[in-house]
Amino acid sequence: MPTAATGIDRSGQVSLGKDNLLSLLELVLSPVTIVGSLWGLALFYEGELLPSYLVLSIIVFALTFPGQPRLQISCGKVLLDIAMNWIWVASLLALTAYATSYNREFNRHALMAWLWVSPLAELGTTFALRLSAPFLLSLQGPKMRAIIVGMNGQGTALAERIQKTKLARIELCGFVDSRNASRLAGDEEWSLLGGIAELADIVRTKHIQVIYLSLPMASQPRILAILDELKDTTASIYFVPDMFVTDLIQGQASTVCGMPVISVCETPFVGMDGFLKRGSDVLFSMIILLLITPLLIGIAIAVKWTSPGPVIFKQRRYGLDGEEILVYKFRSMTVTENGATVTQATKGDKRITPLGAFLRKTSLDELPQFINVLQGRMSIVGPRPHAVAHNELYRKLIKGYAVRHKVRPGITGWAQVNGFRGETDTLDKMQGRIDYDLDYLRNWSLRLDVHIILRTAKLVTNDHTAY
Repeated sequence: MPTAATGIDRSGQVSLGKDNLLSLLELVLSPVTIVGSLWGLALFYEGELLPSYLVLSIIVFALTFPGQPRLQISCGKVLLDIAMNWIWVASLLALTAYATSYNREFNRHALMAWLWVSPLAELGTTFALRLSAPFLLSLQGPKMRAIIVGMNGQGTALAERIQKTKLARIELCGFVDSRNASRLAGDEEWSLLGGIAELADIVRTKHIQVIYLSLPMASQPRILAILDELKDTTASIYFVPDMFVTDLIQGQASTVCGMPVISVCETPFVGMDGFLKRGSDVLFSMIILLLITPLLIGIAIAVKWTSPGPVIFKQRRYGLDGEEILVYKFRSMTVTENGATVTQATKGDKRITPLGAFLRKTSLDELPQFINVLQGRMSIVGPRPHAVAHNELYRKLIKGYAVRHKVRPGITGWAQVNGFRGETDTLDKMQGRIDYDLDYLRNWSLRLDVHIILRTAKLVTNDHTAY
């Protein structure tokens, strides 16, 4: 089988990808174990955790973070790696202690015990992680369905790496290539799903979530055409080098089973960023719901009292990965349209109740969506979800429309605080909204989320575009 000409990591230490829970655990396993063993011995010998031990803990954590990936290497190499790393760290600490006489601040027996307890504890936790890895992997749900475009040397090399890496969260469904069989690098082991002209249909019908483009740089016009076709899907797209493309969504270098790839269209919420985003959503939504519970009860009573119909309007919308979700709002109209045709609210709309007009103007009708955030259907900040009927219309008219569904929809968003709140009665307005949504995906940070939340709070007090 041919191998890729580009750099495959042959060290044997294969990264599982930053979206893999096991990779995150490997980052902190060794530092936490070493620091934990120090704390345990300090409590045993000293009876308390003295400041000197806390200072040493910070130094040790800084020296050992991030931890080494060891899940994919042999047991012998694990033993050697732990031993060599600990000898290096202990030697450096001993030299520093001798030069500064800082060792006088510690119990001698605690330090001597730490020299052998720490590597044994690290060895134990490493093998415990290896044993529990299949179970931990299953907690992340089913594997991501992937295809490789281009059955060439680098494409088949990537396929081999995916196949050999048992703990990767990737299910390779096959290849897509339009060349004659005689020109293909693969053999009967790999499934050829069809030609490049059929790529978008293959992605949709087979529910493909990840696409790896293994095409030569000379094919740039064809690559750009492929990317245009794929803008109507929610699949994550990566280049297997070497490549050049503009207008990247979270474009950055990464690895797949130790082989370098470049993301072209990826969600910003993977790995630790995903934990930060979801954690902040849960924390803030719980605090907000506790604070506004009396207000929610009052609005619910007012809606029921002033007009017939349900208090909560549940509307079908598209969420993460284009999956349908139910979004909650306080009912502000005399109708509850949720079918194939949904008419946008306009200024002076007769369907809007007097109370509903106030709720929409102040965005109080959106407050039940904090429950959607807790459910995991939405985020506090993200692209606003559109009615299903509007989605099906605009995804055909605006390139890149479906990319906004690579993240959970938000209660507020970058587009809304930049003037695209309320009615989108023209294609230009919707295009402007989508441009800001994609800009948010390219430049996300927790600081940007806080900035959007603060601007939203200011906006709802003096904005006149929502009705």
